[in-house]
Amino acid sequence: MKALLPSGWPRPKGYANGIAARGRVVVTAGVIGWNEREEIVATDLPGQLRQVLLNTLAVLAEDGAGPEHIVRMTWYVTDLDEYRNGLAAIGAAWRDIIGRHFPAMAVVGVTGLVEPAAKIEIETMAVVPE
Repeated sequence: MKALLPSGWPRPKGYANGIAARGRVVVTAGVIGWNEREEIVATDLPGQLRQVLLNTLAVLAEDGAGPEHIVRMTWYVTDLDEYRNGLAAIGAAWRDIIGRHFPAMAVVGVTGLVEPAAKIEIETMAVVPE
């Protein structure tokens, strides 16, 4: 896996501009911050993100992928201001669960998600070397 950083571009904080990887692709559906009983575990976005990341790693582990294999994520958030204001807590959750691995990412503001109490939903792609 190789992070892509064009010459002269500043190094992005918390994500990569692009990733090149070879291997077996493992993807998740949109994952939200509920537990195994489908109960939302937190009312705030950083709290829900923590559970989303744990859920994502559980799905990826079903086919041998871990956080180090994540190459791309798309985050859908219902409140961009809450996202921006929660960046310190979001970063802490990321470091606690994913570590210092930063895939290519996009954050998209949406008016709502299928689960009304969800504040964030993430789709993930991982590539496991073969």
